[in-house]
Amino acid sequence: MPTDAERPSSSVEDYLRAIHGLSERGEPVTNATLTQRLGLSPSSVSGMINKLAQLGLVTHVRYRSVELTPQGRRLAYDVLRRHRLIELFLVEILDYSWDEVHTEADSLEHAVSDELIEHISAKLGHPAVDPHGDPIPTADGQVSMPKTKLLDQIEPGTVGIIARVWDTDSDLLRYLTEHGMTLGSRIEIVERKPFGGPLVVRVGEPPEAETHFVGDEIAAALSISVQT
Repeated sequence: MPTDAERPSSSVEDYLRAIHGLSERGEPVTNATLTQRLGLSPSSVSGMINKLAQLGLVTHVRYRSVELTPQGRRLAYDVLRRHRLIELFLVEILDYSWDEVHTEADSLEHAVSDELIEHISAKLGHPAVDPHGDPIPTADGQVSMPKTKLLDQIEPGTVGIIARVWDTDSDLLRYLTEHGMTLGSRIEIVERKPFGGPLVVRVGEPPEAETHFVGDEIAAALSISVQT
């Protein structure tokens, strides 16, 4: 882990986290997808990718995907560790809700010292996941990926537990809360409506489970730990 003084700039860290986030979802990592994810101009993204390649943090062949090098991946894990521990601290200690913490962590992740992060981790009992179920890298750069499936990839008749929410949109997270679709909730996939229709799911423990019609955006945002 680099020392606080050796950290890359906040913009470099933002790019590394974005690249990792896209690849973690199995999405293509290109200048176009990074432009969309970061909300920046194509020329800015192109310039930063060239800079990251010169720094040895990514490999990039023109018109092909951008990939993190081992050094780039380690730096991405460092910033992810800070971000996700801050989110959990805000929820567990300061009573934030899970829809409030992403923007706060975005601001704080570049400013906190490594010493403070390790104190936060110890205070929280060295947790494995953040409030959204995202895995928290360890201090030595290891990540334990839970075995889950996206809701939109699960067949009707399957029962599981909501284990991760990929979307950080506050409105979506509040909607999930209002409808009981939070981490640890039981979910049963009842039916997939034809012709691109919604998924029909039951959320909660029987007999109190409630039926919901879930559209594509939510179905692509929830990861489920399938019960066997």
